Amino acid sequence: MGACVMTNLSVFPTPVLPGLHNLLSRYAESMTWMARYMERIENLARLIEVTGTFVRPRNGHAGWDSVLQINADEARFFAMHEQASEHAVVGFYITERDNPGSIAGMAHAVRENARALRPLISTEMWMHLNVFTQWVRDLTPTDIRAGSLSGICTRLKQECQTHFGITEGTLYRDQAWLFYVLGKHLERADQITRLLDIKYHTLLPRGADVGSDIDISQWTSVLRSAAAYHAFRRVLPSGMTPVNIVGFLLKNDGFPRSLSTSLRQVHSALGLLAGEYRLRHGSHILERVEELRVTLAEQTAEEIISRGLHEYMEWIQCQLRQIQEEIVQAYWPAAPMPVGMAQGQAQ
Repeated sequence: MGACVMTNLSVFPTPVLPGLHNLLSRYAESMTWMARYMERIENLARLIEVTGTFVRPRNGHAGWDSVLQINADEARFFAMHEQASEHAVVGFYITERDNPGSIAGMAHAVRENARALRPLISTEMWMHLNVFTQWVRDLTPTDIRAGSLSGICTRLKQECQTHFGITEGTLYRDQAWLFYVLGKHLERADQITRLLDIKYHTLLPRGADVGSDIDISQWTSVLRSAAAYHAFRRVLPSGMTPVNIVGFLLKNDGFPRSLSTSLRQVHSALGLLAGEYRLRHGSHILERVEELRVTLAEQTAEEIISRGLHEYMEWIQCQLRQIQEEIVQAYWPAAPMPVGMAQGQAQ
């Protein structure tokens, strides 16, 4: 997780942008990031639980280093810890207050964004987020010992799913809803590409060719990390191969967390903002998303793997970062600094 997505973006005193029809730009920003943080908390909880359950010890480790790699947190983690043990990684990602990417840190950001959005969100949303984030902030290292880790992760996932259900059922369908959809599905797209990029090559046996078969239990862990196991087995009950799994997670339009589905949802939200609400600031972003969808549709999973899965996932992640940056510039750009203040800071 890069620094650009972990900054506290809850409140900016920016003015109403032209065409936003009374939706403050800071509301659009807070709605997008609240959705991203909640989606990220659920994904992280699932990844921690699956890593502890399915990844078998290898050379004295249990694959916890892959969790750091997926979240791009190696530098931050090793500045605070000597080795990637289960105890250290789990603490780092659940209760560590000095890690802004921990679940505790993100829960705090969720609550601050929800507080900024109080005029827009339902009472049910606010009450649930209040209780949930307070529970997370009260967790201690003692609460997440090995015997209770699965229960903690299960509750984290359930609370996030409850939030998504309450939001689906109570949030008014206007621009605020569309920015929520944008945040949620941008995060899903980012997470699925990170998961595939790291897990595919981490699990590939040394000396094996890309596309080789890998222990079925390990691929099961990848599917479960993406909440895709049952959906995959329903569509491909006897097709547990790397190509099928990569294809399913990237290209299956029926799976709600696939890259294809997430890009479709992002494209739809941007299109509605431009068409229904006349927010033309994002037309160029729509074109970038269309390009991503075309490159994904025109390649088979076999072609993506043979041409370089890692390189393609890196390119997708780079494009997603660019989309997020362009959304910021289009809908909640930083207010220009007064000349006097700028000169003072320069001095």
